[in-house]
Amino acid sequence: MDWSRIPSLAALRAFEAVARLRSLTAAAAELNVTHAALSQHVRALERHFGEPLARREGQGMALTESGAALAAALSDGFDTIAAGVDALSARAADRPVRVSLTPAFAESWLMPRLGDFWGRHPEVELALLPSAGLVDLRRDGIDLAIRFGEGEWPGVRSQPLLMAPFAVVASPGLFATRRPHSIDELTGYTWYTSRAASEQRNWGGALGLDFSTMDSRELSNNGMALSAVRAGYGLSIQPMALVEADLADGRLVSLFQGEHGGLGYHLILPTGVDEPPRQSRVGIFVNWLERTAATAQTVAPVAGRPPQEG
Repeated sequence: MDWSRIPSLAALRAFEAVARLRSLTAAAAELNVTHAALSQHVRALERHFGEPLARREGQGMALTESGAALAAALSDGFDTIAAGVDALSARAADRPVRVSLTPAFAESWLMPRLGDFWGRHPEVELALLPSAGLVDLRRDGIDLAIRFGEGEWPGVRSQPLLMAPFAVVASPGLFATRRPHSIDELTGYTWYTSRAASEQRNWGGALGLDFSTMDSRELSNNGMALSAVRAGYGLSIQPMALVEADLADGRLVSLFQGEHGGLGYHLILPTGVDEPPRQSRVGIFVNWLERTAATAQTVAPVAGRPPQEG
């Protein structure tokens, strides 16, 4: 299409409103522009076509023959655009909310709680897309992402969801007779991490652990790492939010705990996009996530110290 042959779309939109409402004042109010700006658009179109398109008639406006022909064409064209927009909006309203999130968070925190969301909002379908990397939200059609870190990622808007105190965890049987008193006592054990859980490496470094020099086994996902630890094969560093159920049920014990140190899980939205309306599908899910995270039973003990014995 040769856009140089077409007048300003703003001017065409202004003239369509004048022709439909037969009033400069009413058209200006509908488009939320000044009377003078609207008149300038109409005059610009008349200069472009070299002939008058409308004239004053009493308190309103009357169209010339050329103006009526242009108005009819614009009405058809804008109706076609509106129909296309409505069809796409309806299709978007029917598709699932696409959520990109870390595999560890999906497996250990979200999935055990998701039944509550489904029970409250059966009308909102979710497409959960586990991924360790920070995806391009716009390019990949992602509505919302949940990522672990300090909350500073370029090109996106983030807000804290759940700060993440951590724990070194093990099977109760692994230290049944004596609890360790320092991290150094644990360097001879096998440690299990997840390829997708960068938070484990971050916390390990904060504790002075170098997994590259220790007996460390990186598994493909955090669920497998937790399964290995529950079976008594070794140790792991986990966010308290992800192991609170295991600790409460006695499947795991916490050997050392630490503050979140500014690290946590964050909600990520594309930049340039307004806050999702509370009643939109994305807004409903975000509100549920925030309420659920606010009531989550997490612990924030003193960094590097063993938990107090009861």
